[in-house]
Amino acid sequence: MRAVLKLLVTAICGIALGLFATWVLVVRGAPMGGDVGDGPWRTSLAVGSAEGGAWLRASVALHGLLALNRSETIYYTATTDSTGGKLDAHCLYRVIGRDPPARWWSITAYGPDDFLIPSPRHLYSVSMTSIRRHPDGGFVVTLTRDAAKADEIATGRGTFSLTLRLYNPHAAVAADPAHVTLPSIVRAGCT
Repeated sequence: MRAVLKLLVTAICGIALGLFATWVLVVRGAPMGGDVGDGPWRTSLAVGSAEGGAWLRASVALHGLLALNRSETIYYTATTDSTGGKLDAHCLYRVIGRDPPARWWSITAYGPDDFLIPSPRHLYSVSMTSIRRHPDGGFVVTLTRDAAKADEIATGRGTFSLTLRLYNPHAAVAADPAHVTLPSIVRAGCT
């Protein structure tokens, strides 16, 4: 009877530890290796590749990222501004930059649940073809709680993240995604 009890306790502890490890690696998005940074933007070299193991595939499936091969699309995510402060919807931000070297790109905001942030005007993202350009070719996108203009993205009420997708990136970007000139994210004030 004592041996059965030990076996039962060991099995329960093993299951609990396994569930906790799964939660840390998949749900919380622990680093999976191959992560590189470029300012506030982070990407994983393993997403969409044969090197992505079961944990990474589970994390991609859970967080809703359609992972294409790196030569087709590179996904950068930002959870902080360019100074390292956590992105917070109580603040106003400006995403300032020029076209990254890709055939097409977009920037989308997501809530902490990895879903689009509700927006009465349906302003969830901007893209290469939807933004206004300055005479020098640069652009500024405003991140605000209640987006009302085409160059604004709604950030909701809590924390949020941004995803920058580079579709058909230049070969140099696919080869070295850590050394691309990407837009900066500047905090312009908080309420």
